[in-house]
Amino acid sequence: MIISMAFFAIEDSLIKHVTSLLPIGQILIIFGIGGASIFFCLALINNEKIITKDIFSFPMYMRVIFEIIGRLFYVLAIFLMPLSTVTVIIQATPLVVVGGAAIVFGEKVGWRRWFAILLGLLGVIVILKPTTDSFSFLSIFAILGMLGFAGRDLASRAAPASLSVLVLGLHGFLALAFSGLIFSIWDGASFIFPNTKTSLFLFTAILSGVVGYSCLMKAMRTGEVAAVTPFRYTRLIFGVTLGVIYFNETLTSSTLLGSILIVTSGLFILSRSKKLNLNS
Repeated sequence: MIISMAFFAIEDSLIKHVTSLLPIGQILIIFGIGGASIFFCLALINNEKIITKDIFSFPMYMRVIFEIIGRLFYVLAIFLMPLSTVTVIIQATPLVVVGGAAIVFGEKVGWRRWFAILLGLLGVIVILKPTTDSFSFLSIFAILGMLGFAGRDLASRAAPASLSVLVLGLHGFLALAFSGLIFSIWDGASFIFPNTKTSLFLFTAILSGVVGYSCLMKAMRTGEVAAVTPFRYTRLIFGVTLGVIYFNETLTSSTLLGSILIVTSGLFILSRSKKLNLNS
């Protein structure tokens, strides 16, 4: 999970840079096709079936829908908002995943962890500042992206065990390309042929996304949700650092306070998960 978050942070910074050079829909299409091609080749090398009846299961349908929602709105948030702020908001994903795992899968989550989840969501509200003049409706994009990622992770957990990480990655990136196609039709922006430097940025972002995606799916499918998801908070460290260093972003007091609440909640959930596992 930690390796996944590091590569996702690199991917985010590269995509944010490229959004100033290419239309968002085009970026999503290129990124989706590139990642899907890599997973397709890896699946062929490992003699894995690309199309099976399990692909058409209900969890996979839901996974595609949430993948499209998460990726599309997250990229829009990265484009329109500071990377550090979007990174902090996306850290609420583990809170939603843990709560969702309790509701959907019946995983045991006691009142202490429910309180921690609510505390973390309060941290998101502190960052958004919805009752002040500084509130930006652009934050809704980050919220929708976060909810999409949480739904994708839960659907990945429910996906048939016969589907490997490579097959999940393939269909996940195909969904990303589809979301780019939808946005391109709506946006109507003309195709821009990327130069060598921009292509290098895109290629590196695709590789980072593939590595991050593979590690994320492995973590979500093999570990207890409540135990592995808190490690997603390491993305905050990587993302905020890149935002401050490479995009000259500054952290507000509300962002710092919200980050503390979110991280504290995640660490508490992690400690409770370990304690319950030891007792069991």
